Amino acid sequence: MSILLANPRGFCAGVERAIAIVEQALEKFGAPIYVRHEVVHNRFVVDDLKAKGAIFIDELDAAPPGAIVIFSAHGVSQAVRREAEARGLRVFDATCPLVTKVHLEVKRLRGQGYAIVMIGHRGHPEVEGTMGQAEGGIHLVETVADVAGLVQKLGAGETANCPKLAYVTQTTLSIDDAAQIVAALRARFPHIVGPKKDDICYATQNRQDAVKTMLGRIDLLLVVGSKNSSNSNRLREVAANAGIAAQLIENAGQIEAAWLTGKTRIGLTAGASAPEVLVEGVVARLRELGGGEVELLAGVEENVSFPLPKGLLDSLTR
Repeated sequence: MSILLANPRGFCAGVERAIAIVEQALEKFGAPIYVRHEVVHNRFVVDDLKAKGAIFIDELDAAPPGAIVIFSAHGVSQAVRREAEARGLRVFDATCPLVTKVHLEVKRLRGQGYAIVMIGHRGHPEVEGTMGQAEGGIHLVETVADVAGLVQKLGAGETANCPKLAYVTQTTLSIDDAAQIVAALRARFPHIVGPKKDDICYATQNRQDAVKTMLGRIDLLLVVGSKNSSNSNRLREVAANAGIAAQLIENAGQIEAAWLTGKTRIGLTAGASAPEVLVEGVVARLRELGGGEVELLAGVEENVSFPLPKGLLDSLTR
């Protein structure tokens, strides 16, 4: 079997920043550092940070008053921010700057009187955080079918012909799925306003594009990523929707030999929150199971980086 490595794959700038925030806070202030929700959706990363002294909590009341708390890369609602302030918590915000961009867009549009359609997956922390930037007036759409029922959800004056309607999207969606939903929205609501720049982040787009370029050359795609990682699931779907067998795995130990039967060209990629060490482990396991030459495919070169939060940077320089 030949092994084709997608390029780019793995960590994005937002994930690297979020992990660095937790590690730098631990180094500066010592354990424990509390992190609200998984800082990124990857079990390997979370377990590594736990071993270094991070404590992951579901809600802020699990942290003692005055504790240091880090918000995850997925962002939080305004209600969570108010709660943190009321409890006297010292917060370092690891929200991805590209998610923050969507938050600011929601607040700006609501301030101008727009009703907002949020395209995303119900229950995902990024969606909850983004919808929590406004006190009402924001409606979730998950599929094209949901668009038809949107008129009934909209309040008085927010009709199909009303120009005061806008949309934003979760940053880790399938590019193709999001485009279909946007097209359905524009068909139903001709005056709907969209973001000046696509909300789907550069890393999500680049990784999906990288998978698409290899589809004609592989008969199986392995995606390294956690089950709760939205962008990792979307990578698997890109292949599956094209009729290519695809599996989402957290590590090399989850590879089933039966998947490889009759396969001669294995594609390998990783979600934006999956470290390269896991990819290396998968390559080693594939070689044990009969894999041979490894080919790194050409792809977009990513040189994006995000600075640490100012509050943390100031602390590190003291």
